[in-house]
Amino acid sequence: MSLSSHLQELKKKHQTLSDHVVVMQRSPATDDLEIANLKKQKLLLKEEITKLSTH
Repeated sequence: MSLSSHLQELKKKHQTLSDHVVVMQRSPATDDLEIANLKKQKLLLKEEITKLSTH
């Protein structure tokens, strides 16, 4: 897998997580811990994307 395709996949995963967080935050029966975990995953992906983009 090339670096650019890997970055695209990471960006797609990040966007999917973002969308999921937004949907969960709008739901009244949302688990705050699950949202926090998703946000943590988003942050880790963002850090990896940034790291790979600078190289």
